[in-house]
Amino acid sequence: MHSSPEVWREFFESYYQNELNRLADAIISLDGTGRSIYVDFLRDLAIFREGKLAEELLEYPEKVIEDASRGIELSFNIHDVRLENCIARFMNLPLTRRILIRDLRSEHVSKFISIEGIVRKVTEVRPKIVKAAFLCGACGNEVMVEQDDAVLKQPYECRNCQSRGRFILLPEKSEKVDSQRIRIQEYPENLRGGEQPQTIDVYLEGDLTGRINPGDRVVVNGIVKARPRAYGSKKLLHMDIHIEGNSLEILQQEYEEFEITEEDVKKILELSEDPMLYERVANSIAPIIYGYEMIKLAIALQLFGGVPKKLPDGSEIRGDIHILLVGDPGVAKSQMLRYVHRVAPRSVYTTGKGTTSAGLTATATRDEVDGRWTLEAGALVLADKGIALVDEIDKMRPEDRSALHEAMEQQTISVAKAGINAMLRSRCALLGAANPKYGRFDLFAPIVEQIDLSPTLLSRFDLIFVMTDEPDAEKDRLLATHILNTHELGEKLEMLRNLSSSEIKREKLDIEAKKIEPQIDPELLRKYIAYAKRTVFPVLTEEAKNRIIEFYVSLRDSAKDSSVTVTARQLEALVRLAEASARLRLSDRITSQDIDRVIGIFRKSLEQIALNPETGEIDIDYGLSGTSKTQRDRILTIKRIIENLEKDPQYTKGVPEEVILHSAEEKGIERAKAKEVLYKMREKGEIYSPRPNYYRIVHSY
Repeated sequence: MHSSPEVWREFFESYYQNELNRLADAIISLDGTGRSIYVDFLRDLAIFREGKLAEELLEYPEKVIEDASRGIELSFNIHDVRLENCIARFMNLPLTRRILIRDLRSEHVSKFISIEGIVRKVTEVRPKIVKAAFLCGACGNEVMVEQDDAVLKQPYECRNCQSRGRFILLPEKSEKVDSQRIRIQEYPENLRGGEQPQTIDVYLEGDLTGRINPGDRVVVNGIVKARPRAYGSKKLLHMDIHIEGNSLEILQQEYEEFEITEEDVKKILELSEDPMLYERVANSIAPIIYGYEMIKLAIALQLFGGVPKKLPDGSEIRGDIHILLVGDPGVAKSQMLRYVHRVAPRSVYTTGKGTTSAGLTATATRDEVDGRWTLEAGALVLADKGIALVDEIDKMRPEDRSALHEAMEQQTISVAKAGINAMLRSRCALLGAANPKYGRFDLFAPIVEQIDLSPTLLSRFDLIFVMTDEPDAEKDRLLATHILNTHELGEKLEMLRNLSSSEIKREKLDIEAKKIEPQIDPELLRKYIAYAKRTVFPVLTEEAKNRIIEFYVSLRDSAKDSSVTVTARQLEALVRLAEASARLRLSDRITSQDIDRVIGIFRKSLEQIALNPETGEIDIDYGLSGTSKTQRDRILTIKRIIENLEKDPQYTKGVPEEVILHSAEEKGIERAKAKEVLYKMREKGEIYSPRPNYYRIVHSY
């Protein structure tokens, strides 16, 4: 073998002299930072001595890493101090050594490899004994024992008195190192249909611990280890594998795993010049679903997203756009979500209940191996820097409801359970789908009364669309034709598998005429989105700013009876959508045309959910809370009527309904409206009936 401490000394003094000096500074100043040197495999090690050391590292990693650490200890530094207990960590391995978790086999055991995936679970950082000190109970001699297994190994006998009696562990004199175990899962977007994501445990030590959180995307370089499974006191023939981590590379850059070639960039730039770009992108979202052009365009803007901003005071403004689809059964909401899952560069699909115990956010679970509490990431954490697709969001778990407020606005998830206090990142857009509580959506009732989501949660969605199933002869004819053409295409493609080559040619020509396909190839669209999010960061022009201000002020001024049409939260949503509109065409400037486009989408959403049927005006309070300004005024008026009447001695046991209605009519409130208000107030617990048709105010003390 070429590997030896002297050879490694030559390597470090030739390529990493500055790093050796840094380590020496840290030792002298008693700096608590890690004592590691990160070696770039491809840049440095692969060219040193014709790559012999690099080859030996991959095949005999334990011996080579030990030699490298010894080589660091022997190396020269400016302070001429001994660099003890330092370790060489190797990164940037060739892609041929980057193995998929599902492809790990017996041939990889004891070899140096690289894996990539999402961190699913993280244990607490705890000390691990590497060399245990024992006190002999017979003579008081101290015995040191190297530890290389999961179970503490005791001395066989005392070297001083040869006693095999009782030995007492001395933790304070034992050599310890920080230890942590993480679980890595395959990327969801790389799975083929029907595959379950596979996981592997990675053991980290020293300065590698405490650096990552669930949801992080990482590359782990390390040694594959195998251990026989245990059945009670017996060991089985089958083995479990894990990775002993040597180095971690955290993939911070968004969509970094997407390789975009020069040819791809050429196609992307050519596509961005298309005058029908917005229509083509929108029509490429779920082309199998007929209609809903405005909703598809909104989802397209969501995929591109706005620009996140960090302000001088440290606060952040999110750039991700949240959209909620509400509608009748059978209007293809789930189908829409599943198609977006296929086309988005990074996405996680789940249901409101959640596919794991972690649900949508995160949870603390007790580890099955060593009983320690661990953090398990939910869907929104795993979708960090991507899009989370949540079907049946109205059926989410109670513990997810409160956490979702923080996850959607601050884009973090705070966990304080079982002694674990952590803040996880969930920088993702959310596309949710919900069904009405009573089967079908009622266009004349407020949305908050029809789905099981709180007004505060609904207000965090930038856009809410209602998808209703209403009979319309012309629309129904076109929809039926579209569905039947889709089925015919499927039948013909199935037939092609059994036709001769001459028949295939004729059939293919026939199919091309009816073929239902996205206007932009899904793979090109994925790369287009990734490229846009990497390279384009649009800013508002003065013209666009003035157009937004004009729209916002005009909408607020148009309100009747001081009702709130829109709030500053909707204004921010408008800016995010405008940024996405400019980014879609790869422009760094937001123009008034972008503003006009998103105002059209924005108005469509507001008219569906916030149109007050009494006034015919947009009222955001009516849409998100179910109570309009006029209804609030009526409630306050009737509440004062009851309070004043209660002071009359004859009404101490309750005010008759008839008296309340008569007083309300005198105040200008119609009798039917007053009865409706009484019903709502009783439903919300503001009044109660001590006896039938008598009411009293519920006082809080």
